[in-house]
Amino acid sequence: MTRPAPDTPIETRWEGRFVTVKQQGNWEYVARSRGIHAAVILAIDDASDGRHVILVEQYRVPLKRNCLELPAGLVGDDSAGEAAEIAAARELEEETGYRAATWRNVGEFFSSPGMVSESFTLLVASGLTRIGDGGGVDGEDIIVHRVPLDRIADFVAAKRADGCGIDVRVAMLLAGGLLA
Repeated sequence: MTRPAPDTPIETRWEGRFVTVKQQGNWEYVARSRGIHAAVILAIDDASDGRHVILVEQYRVPLKRNCLELPAGLVGDDSAGEAAEIAAARELEEETGYRAATWRNVGEFFSSPGMVSESFTLLVASGLTRIGDGGGVDGEDIIVHRVPLDRIADFVAAKRADGCGIDVRVAMLLAGGLLA
């Protein structure tokens, strides 16, 4: 497919509360509605029993099964102009029951740039304190996993063998890099 000229109009084919289907020339893609994006949290628990990462598992309708993911949530869904760090702190507490003392903004990334314009801000959370059970809000039924980093590959393989989908962002845990 050829790149459309910059002045080719962008047409909205369908718009819902969270997603919009757009077309520019022959190129079709999906965007987040209302200009919102996501905050994704790499939560590292350096505790006396070793280094762990906090993962979440929840049912995802498009996959028709549970998916293993990093905690995440929408930025600006309820309040325009919300900072990614504020949304990340809220989502970490709601989804996992943890609060972070330290946050590091790693930058903006794109989920699937060939078909989705959505971006997310990746934040590393550390200095974790457990303040609740987590599990999400409004029937999200999130399962919280505290996984030893030295056993992450085995944990992911076991979840995959159980039929759980694996979010691509979990792959960064298998490769390392951001964990230093």
